[in-house]
Amino acid sequence: MDEKAERQLTELLAVDLDDGFAELVRVHERAVYAFLLRVSGSATEADDLGQDAFLRAYTALREYAPERRRELKPRAWLMTIAANVWRNHVRTCTRRPTAAWMPVEDALDAWTDQRPGPAEHAALADDQRRLVAVLLELPQHHRIAVVLRHMVGMSYAEVAEVQGCAVGTAKAQVSRGLSRLRRLLDPETSEELKEVTT
Repeated sequence: MDEKAERQLTELLAVDLDDGFAELVRVHERAVYAFLLRVSGSATEADDLGQDAFLRAYTALREYAPERRRELKPRAWLMTIAANVWRNHVRTCTRRPTAAWMPVEDALDAWTDQRPGPAEHAALADDQRRLVAVLLELPQHHRIAVVLRHMVGMSYAEVAEVQGCAVGTAKAQVSRGLSRLRRLLDPETSEELKEVTT
């Protein structure tokens, strides 16, 4: 979303909350869903958590003065809410374990925004399955940082804002997350590097 479109959106939020919120959802719904899908690995959870995130966003916006709505950075603000909803969900699940998550294979249908043909889909399915499974093995703060930076396309400054940390810390989280992803995706190469360096 370019700066002019973002200003128009925040102005609409300031002037007419209901219409502005409908536009906010229209513009950012896919990014919020994609983020939640990739950190949770579950299409069902991504739907539920996304609805919770937008409900919390609307509730918060109702309390904001028009001037504060004009000052919002909508994408970073929504991703912060989505990340907090995800963290709360993880804490709740840790305290009260429930049934197993949806299988990774079920989430693959929504993994990509592009619609590959049958041959491409078959070729990509194994790689996608591995990536989803490996993302779920990352520590939460690394997983969120990697997904925001490389799958949602946020800048390091936006990732830092969502994570509530310094830009340098966000860069480190992304870097460490990517390093761990590479090791998990290609353990043979990691072992070879370990042997060479020791």
